[in-house]
Amino acid sequence: MSGTTRTDKTPQRATIRQMTRFHTDEYINFLERVTPVNVEELSQQQTRFNVGEDCPIFEGLFEFCSISAGGSIDAANKLTSGESDIAINWSGGLHHAKRFEASGFCYVNDIVLAILELLRFYQRVLYVDIDIHHGDGVEEAFYSTDRVLTCSFHKFGQFFPGTGDVSDIGIGKGKHYAVNFPLKDGMDDENYRDVFRPVVQRIIEWYRPGAIVLQCGADSLAGDRLGCFNLSMKGHAACVDFVKDFNIPLLVVGGGGYTIRNVARAWTYETGLLLGEQLNEDLPYNNYLEYYGPHFKLEVPANNMENMNTSTYLADMKAKVFENLRSIPFAPSVQMHQVPYNDESDESENEEDPDVRISQRQRNARVVPENELSDSDDEGGRRNERNYNANGNGKNGDFSTRKFRTSNKTLYNETESRGSSSRPSKIGSGQGRGKSSRSTLMTDDVLNTTMIRTAPADTPSIMAPPRSSSRPPAPSSDAVQEEQMADIPTVHPEIPQIRSENDTSNVENEKDAMDIDAIETDRIVKTEDTED
Repeated sequence: MSGTTRTDKTPQRATIRQMTRFHTDEYINFLERVTPVNVEELSQQQTRFNVGEDCPIFEGLFEFCSISAGGSIDAANKLTSGESDIAINWSGGLHHAKRFEASGFCYVNDIVLAILELLRFYQRVLYVDIDIHHGDGVEEAFYSTDRVLTCSFHKFGQFFPGTGDVSDIGIGKGKHYAVNFPLKDGMDDENYRDVFRPVVQRIIEWYRPGAIVLQCGADSLAGDRLGCFNLSMKGHAACVDFVKDFNIPLLVVGGGGYTIRNVARAWTYETGLLLGEQLNEDLPYNNYLEYYGPHFKLEVPANNMENMNTSTYLADMKAKVFENLRSIPFAPSVQMHQVPYNDESDESENEEDPDVRISQRQRNARVVPENELSDSDDEGGRRNERNYNANGNGKNGDFSTRKFRTSNKTLYNETESRGSSSRPSKIGSGQGRGKSSRSTLMTDDVLNTTMIRTAPADTPSIMAPPRSSSRPPAPSSDAVQEEQMADIPTVHPEIPQIRSENDTSNVENEKDAMDIDAIETDRIVKTEDTED
């Protein structure tokens, strides 16, 4: 949703290729094959992938995984495309799944897959977990990187999964980027607010994430069958409201919750909160209203459970968390890189059947743009010749294709050699003319002919590769001239070096500009007579 714009869209199911961006191929292939019928035949793999006890095999398991993961991936793409500021996938939040095994009712870790999508566009991502269980699967996935900071508030001790001590802070480059706040039984609204808000605010102000993923497991609510906290529905939703107020792209996912009617209440209330809607406390009539008796209200009240989290204990844990956060550098930088291509093609495209006709989309993906230079050394100017033949007699329609044999000119500077580039630039498009003190010879990506461009002597050329570039340096100008001298036609020294109809940087007045075509035509005719 963005502002008042709301979109309800059925997400695409995650493909095997998308799932294996985090999980292993063997594990995903096992989830795709296993059914309640053949589970005995796959008993050895069942043990290997930790499937069976708290991760049972049921009909439609892989379909469930693809829907859950696809929803979170699509939600992440909504944020990266700018289509939404807040995206919700209540069917996601399976934070226990590991790279090669299932754990805690979680089979495919949709949160990790969504964060990987967000990292394509955002330098830093913050993950916040308010499920009563420690988000060990997400923490483990990003335990050694500083691009994702994981923060989990959870029950710690003799409780699944048994991880998430305050001393677990990450390793290597990710040291201090894992924040764990262990809690005890009976955590109530007031104390939860007093630890959640300062910790999250300190992290956001210092880490400055580009996007936030919030896991809203409802098993931290009072009265949950497996939980042991005492949070009310509004105390749980206060965390969502607090994170929302930072106005940072937010992905909200579900998670645990084993008292179903309370899970439905909490996520309904939080959906309205994220939409800016105040919902009526009285539940409307529906076919399932009897499950919400006897009060039929949109509320989950706290009970009289004893809170084992003393003020001294919470203050001590908060001090340890803040001490770890002091070791984090302010908004760690990330080296600039090109955004990876978002491959949404079908998996079958890499294994094409020669007897099956490809789709129009696949055919269009193979078309090479006319202005794209080839990296092949033996292709020469044949691609440009084909382009000219397809378009008639060239760009102007006045000259034959065979007149333009001066192709594949390598970019160089008169005073220093520079690497070639196939990417169009402002200089190549003719901007900044009339400020010449150092001439630069470069290749026109469209006509593939040489042109004279000029740039101030004290201004570095934008066509020059950066010092940190991994590209090999271009050959020297002498080597280029010797290698291509045979392909360059003889040019009379009195003819101005103007090879493009748009290049008038060395023409003094409009009359000279009008004579360019005449000069070029005369030169081509002389060249043709010489060849004949």
